[in-house]
Amino acid sequence: MRFRHPDGSIVHLSYCTNVHPAETLDGVRAQLRDHCEPVRRRLGRDRLGIGLWLARDAARALINDPAELRALRADLDGRGLEVVTLNGFPYEGFGADEVKYRVYRPDWTEPDRLAHTTDLARLLAALLPDDVTEGTISTLPLAWRTPYDTEPAAGRTARTALTTLAQRLDALAELTGKSIRIGLEPEPGCTVETTADAIAPLTDVGHERIGICVDTCHLATSFEDPDTALAALTAAGIPVVKSQLSAALHAEHPHLPEVRTALAAFAEPRFLHQTRTHTAAGLRGTDDLDEAVAGGALPDSTPWRAHFHVPLHAPPAPPLTSTLPVLRATLARLVGGPVPLTRHLEVETYTWQALPAELRPRTRTQLADGIAAELTLARDLLVDLGLKELP
Repeated sequence: MRFRHPDGSIVHLSYCTNVHPAETLDGVRAQLRDHCEPVRRRLGRDRLGIGLWLARDAARALINDPAELRALRADLDGRGLEVVTLNGFPYEGFGADEVKYRVYRPDWTEPDRLAHTTDLARLLAALLPDDVTEGTISTLPLAWRTPYDTEPAAGRTARTALTTLAQRLDALAELTGKSIRIGLEPEPGCTVETTADAIAPLTDVGHERIGICVDTCHLATSFEDPDTALAALTAAGIPVVKSQLSAALHAEHPHLPEVRTALAAFAEPRFLHQTRTHTAAGLRGTDDLDEAVAGGALPDSTPWRAHFHVPLHAPPAPPLTSTLPVLRATLARLVGGPVPLTRHLEVETYTWQALPAELRPRTRTQLADGIAAELTLARDLLVDLGLKELP
């Protein structure tokens, strides 16, 4: 979906296909047919943006066979779908029964991460619509904090890899005329957990094609204030290359037994749900929600937030809620000013099938309805901020 900002530029809104995990090229094609096109039709749109997730095997198949890449581009065009952004964070196995810590490997100290991200940049340059010259890719925020934070050479290795990537992106732009930018996506538990954590390493890399992806669920989980965070990034000259629109799980009174019971329903075995609380002594947290619910690991006199991407349009029932207000405030700062701070927005609720059983969509139709409802909410927020929806 495209919107014209009051400054005349185009802002793109998409939804991320990592909610439909597939490891192979055939699986990607099935996503387009079974999920993406039905969502577009529900919205009554001639064109729908998708934030494509290409696992390692699917990406390599496209890199190794230009005919397959051309066929994918034709399939996208034929189904009324367009791609201006990729989710390059998960490498493989995102559809596994247990993902947890696996999603952080390989990290930016490992050659496979650089190779995969280079592949994605080349693919995105070929998949961009003819009238679009800029693409973006979100990626791992360097690494999970352990053992990275205790290895002296890790930071230097990661910075070298990102510098090499920047050089490759420069060469790709020279060759294709397409500018591909990469955004580190701060996430709780990682070495870059917050936007503030991103400033030093990105300043060290010091390249306009390497910036940050602001995920509003992660921002909220770490209790970051959107205005403060985005002002600091602007002052440091760190570009927001894209933003993922998502909402975290919020518990205002975690000391109450009924709140603990409600939270426990969201503790599930597939994904990590890092949980945080902000106290007078600073941010405290656990790596997963079940650790927090069990008691003793976190102070419970202040609100808790958990890294669980809840549907934007359907916050959980009381006594829980979502951090949609943080998303609203972030979006207002990102695109509500005289000039947008980013032009790529991506709804990223990948946890539909990890919701408590009674909240999960049970059919493709129900899932498509939910995704369409999220995009409708995001569209309405953009229109309320003065952007004009384009055909």
